[in-house]
Amino acid sequence: MARTKQVRLSAEEAIAKDARYVIQTYGRQPIVLSRGKGALVWDVNGREYVDCVAGIAVNNLGHCHPKVVAAIQEQAARLMHTSNLYYTDIQPELAEKLAQITKMDRVFFANSGTESIEAALKLARKATGKKGFIAAEHCFHGRTMGALSITHKSKYREPFEPLVPGARFVPYGDANAIRRALDNDVAAVVLEPIQGEGGVRMPPDGYLEEVREACDRAGVLLIFDEVQTGMGRTGKWFAKEHSGVEPDIMCVAKGIAGGFPMGIMAAQEGVASAFKKGDHASTFGGNALGCAAALATIRAIEEENLLERSRVMGEYLKKELSIHCKQDFVDHVRGVGMMVGVQLNKDGNSLVDKAREKGVLINVTSDTVIRLVPPFVITREQVDRAVGVISELTL
Repeated sequence: MARTKQVRLSAEEAIAKDARYVIQTYGRQPIVLSRGKGALVWDVNGREYVDCVAGIAVNNLGHCHPKVVAAIQEQAARLMHTSNLYYTDIQPELAEKLAQITKMDRVFFANSGTESIEAALKLARKATGKKGFIAAEHCFHGRTMGALSITHKSKYREPFEPLVPGARFVPYGDANAIRRALDNDVAAVVLEPIQGEGGVRMPPDGYLEEVREACDRAGVLLIFDEVQTGMGRTGKWFAKEHSGVEPDIMCVAKGIAGGFPMGIMAAQEGVASAFKKGDHASTFGGNALGCAAALATIRAIEEENLLERSRVMGEYLKKELSIHCKQDFVDHVRGVGMMVGVQLNKDGNSLVDKAREKGVLINVTSDTVIRLVPPFVITREQVDRAVGVISELTL
């Protein structure tokens, strides 16, 4: 029997239906994307864009990477979901691989970054018997109530207060501020090795090492939020590798499964053992379909040398931006690997529309930073195209 071709909505129809039926929590751009390949996406009208947002650092391998697509198709025909009431043959295979690349002992499977943070907070409290957390100013850890409690920006927090008590914020990059904040009720310090939503903020030299030492002296756990920086985004598997600092707990999501929703909390054995049966759970966490996508993603990164490509193409992107972006509102370019920020000296939100109109998708975070997190498979020609557009933008 012939398959009936699905009738797609026009851009106008899609936007109208969204306005009518979807709860309006997103400030969407006025385009309707319909397909993607590599670092390119196309809207329903057939217009092509260079995607330097990549699903907000999710599509590390690009859109519809053939190995991930094939793995999902094959697994979908075998088994998609059983719940964690049962074992599957693929979940422990992925767990072993993740333990190897994270250098952690055990993993808990979730569905997103904020879920992995929630698991980390619960584990830290259970393992230490303490309630407090120290996080950094300008940090972003998620929007569920626990994760939101350790997220700094007031516009995210204030409408939903009171949040989970016990969180305090100190300046990012100031190890002495963390030392002063440590007390007998702090369960963990929670840090992004590189702040993402905060504007691609890089840690000062020696900062993470000093924080690790301070936590050890105080008997406090160190949690790294590698939701955005993980899976090769910085040219290494994880941003922690740039400093050599090992956390007690780390959270990974976004790029872990090639675009399929997945998150993990990984922990060292002595901490992980605090969780007992029934302490935490997830209906969909580690489902077979997601595990297949994640395994294919890891194998593609290894087989196609994409860590090195992230490093090399990221250096090229940063160099070209530094050379060509000479507008008076551009202060400097920073970043590592395929995580690059263009620091502006005024509000740059209007640049998003201007770049899109010229065929390049960008994101502005913290109002004054163009955050570029394109797929690792982006070509030099596509980088040049994106830089050409960005270098001509005006405010």
